[in-house]
Amino acid sequence: MAEPHCLSVRVYYEDTDFSGNVYHAAYLHFFERGRTEFLRELGVHHSELVKDGIAFAVRAMQIDFLAAAHIDDLLEVLTEVQSATAARLNLRQTICRDGVEITTANVQVVGIKTRGGAARLPKELRAALVKA
Repeated sequence: MAEPHCLSVRVYYEDTDFSGNVYHAAYLHFFERGRTEFLRELGVHHSELVKDGIAFAVRAMQIDFLAAAHIDDLLEVLTEVQSATAARLNLRQTICRDGVEITTANVQVVGIKTRGGAARLPKELRAALVKA
């Protein structure tokens, strides 16, 4: 497999709770941005998929919070493909601060039809994901 895709994210005040730590739900936003930019780098844009009647949905996610991020931290969101099938994509995502893992997630994303039901991912997309 190729190197993980890396997205830099700055922690803003809006990402934190009363203690100055990143609120747990904000990590979901960071992971989502990482997945979106990973796909964008592969030439896959959500708006184009929707035109074809396809979208992605997170089916399952396991998150481990190892340490807290804080306001003004510069984080790296790493995204890498673990496996891909006709309709499922399994990703490993990691958030690091200064090269140290602070949050990890195993994410299963599935293809869905925008009008409902499961969808197979386009062959070109599957091929790009396997190379990634």
